[in-house]
Amino acid sequence: MLPILTSSQIREADAYTITHEPIASVYLMERAAAAFVSCFIDQYPDKAKSIAVYCGTGNNGGDGLAIARMLYRFSYQNISVKIARFSDRSTDDFIENFKRIRHKGIELLEIKTGEALPAENADIIIDALLGTGLNKPLHGDFERLVKHLNDLSKTIVAVDVPTGFYCDGDIPTGITAIQSNLTITFQQPKVNFLLPESAPYIERFAVVDIGLDRGFIRRLNSAFQFTEEADIGKMLKPRAAFSHKGTYGHALIIAGQPETMGAALLCSSACVHTGAGLTTACIPESGLTALNSLMPEVMAIVRLGIKMMDIEWDTFSAIAIGPGLGMKREALTLLKETFDKFNAPMVIDADALNLLAENPELLKKIPKGSILTPHMKEFDRLFGEHKTWWARLETMRLKAKEYQLNIVLKNQYTVTGTPDGKLYFNPTGNPAMASGGMGDVLTGVITALLAQKYSPENACILGTYLHGKSGDDMALPDKLAVVLAGQVAKHIPVVMAKYKA
Repeated sequence: MLPILTSSQIREADAYTITHEPIASVYLMERAAAAFVSCFIDQYPDKAKSIAVYCGTGNNGGDGLAIARMLYRFSYQNISVKIARFSDRSTDDFIENFKRIRHKGIELLEIKTGEALPAENADIIIDALLGTGLNKPLHGDFERLVKHLNDLSKTIVAVDVPTGFYCDGDIPTGITAIQSNLTITFQQPKVNFLLPESAPYIERFAVVDIGLDRGFIRRLNSAFQFTEEADIGKMLKPRAAFSHKGTYGHALIIAGQPETMGAALLCSSACVHTGAGLTTACIPESGLTALNSLMPEVMAIVRLGIKMMDIEWDTFSAIAIGPGLGMKREALTLLKETFDKFNAPMVIDADALNLLAENPELLKKIPKGSILTPHMKEFDRLFGEHKTWWARLETMRLKAKEYQLNIVLKNQYTVTGTPDGKLYFNPTGNPAMASGGMGDVLTGVITALLAQKYSPENACILGTYLHGKSGDDMALPDKLAVVLAGQVAKHIPVVMAKYKA
């Protein structure tokens, strides 16, 4: 896992690296600038393009000066530097880099407080005005300059973080911040890069390693973690010789109404394709034909209103409840019975979440270690309205601890909150997956992993990754295609095979 640090923790990691590598801060800045430039050259190789580097007088501005100098050395000849002198204060590393660039033949222009902003004809703007330390909205000359740069409709590349954007914490509504086409960020993504509020300011981001001490970063024990591909290979267990269907568990999917059998079928299909040894669907009688026709691998328990065949609860190693279940009285009765009769972790999704929201006293009856899989609206119905995604993250940590549950909050970077207070961000998935039934498939994937005796935490982390990776494989390179949920479910075994090899 890649720990994701808050702004204050990033400063700690910088200071520790400087002291214990040891390395002078100006040379660490040089290393960061070199990493930025390498990425920039890869993304913008046309050296005939004109580039304007906008620098503040802090360390982010020092980065910008070093970047301009290095780009010039790499034959980007049409470079200008604009320095926003909106304060009398300058950091030592900014001053040193200003000395280094003064006689390099690069055009330097200083913008003073209250002065008219210069015309800008550059093809690409590099934003190095303010860095990670911002904790209040822009105002005055910085706000005026940022609005001016955004209005130019140029390609903007931000250094580490777009000026005016908050790396962590609540993002106030309607902030003024640089709207970057690319943000090249140092060492790791910032927490707020992974939340929907970043969309207006960060079209995409790239992470470059600047050599901060990784051991120290891990010892900071950040609450925020980013799943890496290597983690998946370590977690997945190969199917051993002489194993059989009983080895891989028996999953029960309680889902579907006559008009919503699709949800039950998709969830069951995903469960089968993710490797549950046996899968049984508890469905209305009218869904039997569809189930037998489309998924002959799945057994059935028939529901007739609130009456159903006797369930031998002890035969199941994992249960999912909710997809397409409806909100009628019989659905609530079935949810209560499931909580009473099954004492192992289960997956609770869709209508089951909405029933919990209407009957919050049932939250205390959920078996410890169970998994809730809400989207944003379902989450807010359960735990109250939230104005920001940061607030949702805080609530997720509190509720996961309070009820000893795992919460999978679905998003571009789906977040898993665990009972120990950790939040795991999933990197896979894409907009092509924004189609009906994807949540039902994710529920089936996680349930199959639970049935195979993965821990609830690992089932969430693996399930979200495999689900998203399957969608990534199925999408066209430009991600403009629409990927169907059924396709994702059927492709899961192919994805798993890559990591088990």
